[in-house]
Amino acid sequence: MAPYLLLGFFVAGVLYAFVPAKFYRNHLSQPGPWAVIKAALIGVPLPLCSCGVLPTAVSLRRNGASRGASTSFLIATPQTGVDSIAATYSLLGPAFAIIRPVAALVTAFIGGMMVNHEEKSCASECDAEVDTIDAPTSHGFIQKMCDALRYGFVEMIQNIGKWLIIGLVIAAAITVFVPDGFFTFFASYPIISMIAVVIVAVPMYVCSTGSIPIALSLMLKGLSPGAAFVLLMAGPAANFASIIIVSKSLGKRAAAIYLSTIVIGAIAIGMCIDYLMPRDWFTMPAVVGHANCHLNVALFPGICSVVLIILLINAFILKYSHKNNKIMETGNTIVVKGMTCGHCKAMVEKNLSKLPGVEEVTVDLTSGRTMIKGNPDPTAVKEVIDDLGFSIEE
Repeated sequence: MAPYLLLGFFVAGVLYAFVPAKFYRNHLSQPGPWAVIKAALIGVPLPLCSCGVLPTAVSLRRNGASRGASTSFLIATPQTGVDSIAATYSLLGPAFAIIRPVAALVTAFIGGMMVNHEEKSCASECDAEVDTIDAPTSHGFIQKMCDALRYGFVEMIQNIGKWLIIGLVIAAAITVFVPDGFFTFFASYPIISMIAVVIVAVPMYVCSTGSIPIALSLMLKGLSPGAAFVLLMAGPAANFASIIIVSKSLGKRAAAIYLSTIVIGAIAIGMCIDYLMPRDWFTMPAVVGHANCHLNVALFPGICSVVLIILLINAFILKYSHKNNKIMETGNTIVVKGMTCGHCKAMVEKNLSKLPGVEEVTVDLTSGRTMIKGNPDPTAVKEVIDDLGFSIEE
């Protein structure tokens, strides 16, 4: 996976540095189907995980994006991205790599249009000014490329690196401890295996890239390609945190549509894969040798693997080093609960900084401690945190 992941991280940085965030906002405000389609098309290549996409989607809604477009963005974005598409191709082959973004587009459009037709307004909607994270204003190609490299190879790895490692560890455990042919029991009952995968995938958060090795390991143990696809689709897109935030920001009916679209769409497409598509389309290129126990890695993937490991170590050191998460000695201290990635941290810092009386905001992602230098209104601080989908520890 390493060469494809590195390519995906680079493209993610280019999107961040060269495409302004206002571009996304300006195209999602219309209430009709075109905004829903554009939201899905914008969301598919964006390398945002489920936790990272939540504040972004909420802020799009606050800036005028329609409820249908916001829902479409929420469904499409975490299912796939430029990084996961490349990694899917490397491990699971071209069929999965093509079907995955197409499925994200289709389900996102259906979910967004259903929300548009749902006429009841969201009771929790508010008028707080919250906006997305823009890339720093840089002049010149070289400076923008530096921003792209920093975002792609530092911030992006900080955001999804933990989930990628967790996915690889789970995949390794499945490969080693689950007997060969364990899932052949479900061969005659694919719908049961898909429902079981949904039950496991929804509460188990895993990013779109981290779900790939898990799906591969399950297929090697006898799980059908359709059931594995359900994991690839439902695992990254649906989890308890996203359901709660969608319910709060877009309404309970929108949250129900959001979840049902993902689950029903995943099972429906999984059934199509198992019953309507040739099985040889889903022959995995990266099959583990059955009797070959020695390590045989080509030079270029090996070098990329070493580079990726170094980048992971560097990202984790920067993320959890207190030297790079300086907490100011003076100011108001609150503990913000629910932040899980760099996107969450940046959204809290940026939006709290806009409040009258705030001079500077510093967030320690590991502990949630948020230092606010200045004298802001506590009620306004709480409103901003609530609008972003987080909470303040009492």
